[in-house]
Amino acid sequence: MPVREESSTARVVPPARPRKLAKVPFVQLADGRLQGVVSSGSDIGRVYVSAIAAGTFEFACSTNNNRPCGGAHGGYCKHLVALIAEAVVQFGGERVARCLRVDTDAAEPDAGEITRVMTSARPAKAESSPAAAVFARFLNHLEYLEFEATTEPLPEMHWFPTARAAA
Repeated sequence: MPVREESSTARVVPPARPRKLAKVPFVQLADGRLQGVVSSGSDIGRVYVSAIAAGTFEFACSTNNNRPCGGAHGGYCKHLVALIAEAVVQFGGERVARCLRVDTDAAEPDAGEITRVMTSARPAKAESSPAAAVFARFLNHLEYLEFEATTEPLPEMHWFPTARAAA
């Protein structure tokens, strides 16, 4: 009988390359889309929550308090392009293309190729924005930056007891 591991550890995929967090502090492939938080180029106190749906490439971009992005009316704005670029740095082009269901000829497509294929499909602006949920995840993510670096388990992230726990 095979041994089944019963613990609350999850496999963590290391980033493809280290990235700078000033422009795009938060990026994730989740909920059937690429989503994240992008800093404003003109106002240090403003961030944009941007998202691109897998398959359809529908896009949404708005401030964290749901004001629409002025550049995302006819196509991808600079925030969405920056999000794609940082996702490729974080996860690698192949993984981003696979998650978004982008068909490219390249084995490891770059951000430009992924963006080109998606924009050539003439994606529509999404009717609703996931801004509240994505921004809440970003704020939760920021809480972990306040912890001291340790190799010990974090109680907040240890949801299930290990198999060795006494009953």
